[in-house]
Amino acid sequence: MSASVERNRQSWRALIGAIGLLGLTAVIGTATPAAAAPATDLIVLPGASSTEGVAVGRGATFYSGELFGGDIFRGDLQHGTVQRLVDAPAGQMAVGLKVDDASNLLFVAGGSTGQGHVFDATTGGAVASYQFATPGQSFINDVAITQDGAWFTNSLRPELYFVPISPTGVPGDFHTLTVTGPASDTSGDFNLNGIAATANGHTLIVAHSGTNALYTVDPATGASSPLVSIASPDGILYESGRLWVAQSFLNQIAELQVSPDLSGAAVDKVITSPHFQIPTTVALHGNQLLAANSKFDTGVPPTADQYEVVLVDR
Repeated sequence: MSASVERNRQSWRALIGAIGLLGLTAVIGTATPAAAAPATDLIVLPGASSTEGVAVGRGATFYSGELFGGDIFRGDLQHGTVQRLVDAPAGQMAVGLKVDDASNLLFVAGGSTGQGHVFDATTGGAVASYQFATPGQSFINDVAITQDGAWFTNSLRPELYFVPISPTGVPGDFHTLTVTGPASDTSGDFNLNGIAATANGHTLIVAHSGTNALYTVDPATGASSPLVSIASPDGILYESGRLWVAQSFLNQIAELQVSPDLSGAAVDKVITSPHFQIPTTVALHGNQLLAANSKFDTGVPPTADQYEVVLVDR
């Protein structure tokens, strides 16, 4: 086993111990006024005590969540401003998150609570909450949007959860998809992690932190197939045959070219930044990538003085 893989496993083990599976009390942030970014390639989340997810919305809007507090920040990439959009109740978490532009709904993975949450992306108002799995025995990690709804991953069980979105933008009842094949491996401390979908929604792509690999998943059957092996995969993003993988504990983002039949992928380039400090998720806005700096290298929960979103050219 390589040293990088072993460090990766130890880091995920530490994260699981801290996120509530061993009884951690959630850290709750306080409301903070809007703040401007100190540099064009680094946008600070004012008053945040942690972060993990990042997503883009309409126009120049982006969102990031407070991992251990559950709060959601909304920012403007054009003006470099950020404000707290959702002041979550005690015990809530915010891991991966995505915006459905058509409905203007923000979907948030709820970590060890076993939940997923839906908010109005403009007002921050709560729209729906789902209890996907048993609290403390699950970790709802990330979410991907398709034309029909939102898919969530569970890092402790070989399951995906689908929330349909009606043509009028109303989220419906969820259903559970059992993953079979190689992506169903739950022998690691953390397993299914990031998730993405093809434009037509006919194929899902999942990152697996336990096996250091990416897999495709059939959303109709749950059958999975290997796509590519890659170290320390976390959040992922797919668009038009390109796949970006946040390799969190390697402090880099890999850009891959995916074969047209989705049977394989190869790394085209590696993107780095002096600002990266365990980037866990990635989003795309024009020619720039956004990455959330989790700063898990300071501890779990992290102990950094500030948390930010990093912007890099793709």
